[in-house]
Amino acid sequence: MSGFDKVVSSFEAAMEGLEDNMTVIAGGFGLCGIPEGSIAQIKKMGTKGLTIVSNNCGVDGFGLGILLEDKQIKKMISSYVGENALFEQQLLNGELEVELTPQGTLAEKMRAGGAGIPAFYTATGYGTPVSEGKEVKEFNGRPYILEESITGDFAIVKAWKADRYGNCIYRHTAQNFNPMAATAGKITVVEVEEIVEPGTLDPAHIHTPGIYVDRVIQGTFEKRIERRVTAK
Repeated sequence: MSGFDKVVSSFEAAMEGLEDNMTVIAGGFGLCGIPEGSIAQIKKMGTKGLTIVSNNCGVDGFGLGILLEDKQIKKMISSYVGENALFEQQLLNGELEVELTPQGTLAEKMRAGGAGIPAFYTATGYGTPVSEGKEVKEFNGRPYILEESITGDFAIVKAWKADRYGNCIYRHTAQNFNPMAATAGKITVVEVEEIVEPGTLDPAHIHTPGIYVDRVIQGTFEKRIERRVTAK
C-alpha cells in the first residue's frame, strides 16, 4: 500500500498482524454478506483464543463455523446460535464462552464503538437475563440498562464495490451488520466483489467512507444459501 491506495493483493497481507487472543468483529448475517476469504485466511493461519463478535457463527463447515472445527474461537458475542450444531455442542459442553446479545443492541454496540461512544442506555433486555449485573437508570419513568460498546483489534467485512481509497458500497440485504462492523476495528479489512478507480463511485451512494478502512482486497465468493426453501 502507498498513499491513499489501500488495495492488497493477498489475504496473507490483508490479515497481517492478527494474533492469538485478539478480538475480531465480523460482518454478515447468517451466510449473507460474510467475508468468506478473510475467514478462510484466519482458518489457514490457525490463530487461536479469538473473541469473535458477529450476529451468529455461520453453519457447520462454512462461514465462521469453520473456525470452531479446531477450536480457534474462545468466545462468541452474538445474537443467536443459528443453524450451527457444532456451536451448540461446544456451548453446552462449556468449551465455548457465549455472550448472547439482542441484535439491535449488538448493532448499536458496534456503531457506538466506532463513534467513540463508550456506552449507551437501552430498554431492550431489561427484566431479562440480558440485564443481569448491568446498571439500570430510569428515563421518563421507563427503566433502561447500560450497555458497553464494542471495538475489535480487527474488523472483517464484505462489500459489493470499493474504490482503491476504501470507499465502500454494500448491496441489498448483504449490507446487514457490515457498515457498523467496519467502523469498530483498529484494522478494518474489506473484502469486495469489485475494485474500481477513485471517482467512479457516486459519493452520494457511499455507505462506508474510506477513512474507516485500512485494507481492501478483491475476493471470490461462493455465496452459499443457508437454508433453501422451494415451493412444492
